[in-house]
Amino acid sequence: MVLSKMREIAEAYLNSTVKNAVITVPAYFNDSQRQATKNAGNAAGLNVMSIINEPTAAAIAYGIDRKAGWYSKRNVMIFDLGGGTLDVSLLTIGDGVFEVKATAGDTHLGGEDFDNKMVDFCVEQFKKKHNLDVSGNSKALRRLRDACEKAKRRLSFTSATDIEIDCLYEGTDFYTTITRAKFEQLNMDFFNKCMEPVEKCLKDANMEVSSVHDVVLAGGSSRIPKVQELLQDVFKGKQLCKSINPDEAIAYGAAVQAAVLSGNGNGKLQDFTEDVTPLSLGFECLERGSSKLFMNIVIPRNSRIPVMKKTSVTTVYDNQDLVDFAVYEGESCIAKNNNFLAKFTLDGIPPAPKNVPSFEVCFNIDANGILNVSAEDKSTGQKKGITIKSDSDIRNFEGIEKVN
Repeated sequence: MVLSKMREIAEAYLNSTVKNAVITVPAYFNDSQRQATKNAGNAAGLNVMSIINEPTAAAIAYGIDRKAGWYSKRNVMIFDLGGGTLDVSLLTIGDGVFEVKATAGDTHLGGEDFDNKMVDFCVEQFKKKHNLDVSGNSKALRRLRDACEKAKRRLSFTSATDIEIDCLYEGTDFYTTITRAKFEQLNMDFFNKCMEPVEKCLKDANMEVSSVHDVVLAGGSSRIPKVQELLQDVFKGKQLCKSINPDEAIAYGAAVQAAVLSGNGNGKLQDFTEDVTPLSLGFECLERGSSKLFMNIVIPRNSRIPVMKKTSVTTVYDNQDLVDFAVYEGESCIAKNNNFLAKFTLDGIPPAPKNVPSFEVCFNIDANGILNVSAEDKSTGQKKGITIKSDSDIRNFEGIEKVN
């Protein structure tokens, strides 16, 4: 519904039909979530040319891809603080690829929390001055919240602002002055909490603060001066990238990518493609010398596609006549904690002692992101495999094909 509405707005502005779209998603979205987003675009009557990561789009908007030459790499932190969520991503950009090194965030922290703190403060002020409690009146609270949100925005470029509401409750007007210092005091716990994912992201990526070349701001709440000040403190006074409207940065980056894909770049735009796998791919395996099942990763996440990787496995029991291959995507070392994709069986294995047979497992992702997994018995040449597509609501399994 949102995408349909966006399409209507675009068509009304352009006075022409809009068919194609580039849609952004959080970097931590898995394949199923990305696919669901693409399906929503198709349901809205759009041809989804590409699904790109939001931090990648923000980096494109700030032109960081142009600073990263073919041989030089840039490490970029995207700090995206919106109305309800905080997303922090660390990317390495270079060689035409945007590689997500780590993501962190808080799905329940954003501008609305800062508004609520101001609303609570104003409710207390009103109670003190007029001995009236508006906390149970939804209409009065809505008016108060709107006024607080406007005041919050003004406090990003002024040191004090007035909140005035006529007939707020029971015919009584409300008036107060709120300073930036008071706003910061009310929300200091939240502002400090915003820095936690920043530290976590650096730790997960095993990267020093000094190794980050650019810190990019996205999301309306990233305008708050105290948030910027705390972020600068983390990065030892480094200048932040804030030359673009943070509300529009991600959509702007998506538009630049769309221009490239539709051939409207007029040679001015670099053709950057985010042709990497978002999640590691592998199969369930028994650890040698133990009874533990683990995820045997064949294609690590952020591998450039198309890609083909092979690995060898053997049997764990004497005279074992079949081997199951359960394919997963994800980062957990325990396969079952990851996203299950498909399963196939290689049977008819000639009797032999354990650890003697050798099976070559091949994972192949083509340019369209379609994964083929096959296993071959090296002694007999018998081969079985499966094709896993990602172009529908749920993965389509083309079935198991025996190749003689």
